[in-house]
Amino acid sequence: MIPSPLQDRLDAAFAQLPLVAILRGLRPEEAEAVATALYEAGFRLIEVPLNSPQPFDSIAAIRRLLPQDALVGAGTVLQAADVGRLADLGAELVVMPHADTAVIAAAAKAGLLCTPGIATPTEAFAALAAGAAALKIFPAEMVGPPVVKAMRAVLPKGTRLLPVGGITPATMAPFLEAGAAGFGLGSALYKPGMTAAEVAATAQRFIGAWRELRPA
Repeated sequence: MIPSPLQDRLDAAFAQLPLVAILRGLRPEEAEAVATALYEAGFRLIEVPLNSPQPFDSIAAIRRLLPQDALVGAGTVLQAADVGRLADLGAELVVMPHADTAVIAAAAKAGLLCTPGIATPTEAFAALAAGAAALKIFPAEMVGPPVVKAMRAVLPKGTRLLPVGGITPATMAPFLEAGAAGFGLGSALYKPGMTAAEVAATAQRFIGAWRELRPA
């Protein structure tokens, strides 16, 4: 069960901008500048995949830096043991490429928000039963809008589906029409070595596309 205050923060972050920044390859010395650029652009959901250089250092730096309306955590979480490290840092997000129910349950028990990767209804229902806060549709290049629409019809009302993988400003519309609640943004938003100014520019392109599709 997600603690009510954290659920409220998640709802507020989605209301602000339901786009998750995936900062794969981010280095700790770049973390604060990149996170600041994203936050100032409007992002409130930020993850650093654990296959990045010294990811826990970057996550800790970003969590210390940003206000509490931002939710910060890790992607590519493959082991339940990593959940405890994230909780100790004050992180809120556990994002996975798969739907290992042991990791999902560990995150839920620790009071963290877990978004596991799913590609089938079987995985989706098992992940929700284990305590998932939202579902990452991955890889979105394979699990396209028709599949999202079909899942949307059978999953519990209010389940947030977030396509991840190959998402660009030009590919969001069909997924939104199918019922996606938001997106995870990877290399089209951030690539290793990008400056904070470059990240801010790509962020604005995504936000502009989102606002066109979902006017306030």
